[in-house]
Amino acid sequence: MSIAIILALLLWVYILSVLRRGKLDFWFFITGSVGMFVFYMILLQPLLTVPLQKAVAAVAGLFGDITGMFESYFQQGILFVPCDTGAISLYIDYECSGIIEIGAYLSLLVFFGVYSIQEKIVLSVLGSIGIFCANILRIFIIGSLIHVCGSDIYFVAHTIIGRIVFYGFTILLYFYVFTRGQIKRQRIGKFHYDISE
Repeated sequence: MSIAIILALLLWVYILSVLRRGKLDFWFFITGSVGMFVFYMILLQPLLTVPLQKAVAAVAGLFGDITGMFESYFQQGILFVPCDTGAISLYIDYECSGIIEIGAYLSLLVFFGVYSIQEKIVLSVLGSIGIFCANILRIFIIGSLIHVCGSDIYFVAHTIIGRIVFYGFTILLYFYVFTRGQIKRQRIGKFHYDISE
């Protein structure tokens, strides 16, 4: 880790402490989430991308093997999809691994002031698994469409249909974790929605 990264990390922590002491919750959330995402991408993303690529290829390939639609070469992060027009190899790269989406979700959740630490840990695990599963479903749908419709559908399957499925599930996750959680626990004077207390 370079000295510049260490200095930036120390500066970020100092700014967060000032914002916390000043009770500037909005700016604490924004500065914390953006900073954590940047440091996540600099420090953790290079370590986690390859294992996540292989995991996505392995699990998606398992479903491909069960249905007989495609094969996985997970050590290389590749899915081999035979179709009527020949065959196509899908490489699970950095963008297809889900590493960016998991990092964004975790960065927002850590600084989201609605949940306790225990709840954040549980939601971190469940949300990361949910994003991983949504990504597997996206890859499976792309592979299945290519197998059934041929390689000409690759662009539509990958760029449009796969993204609609993946981001549809991600929006649902964000709704339940952030929007619904915020609404259920908000208080206005003596009125609040949280009936668990």
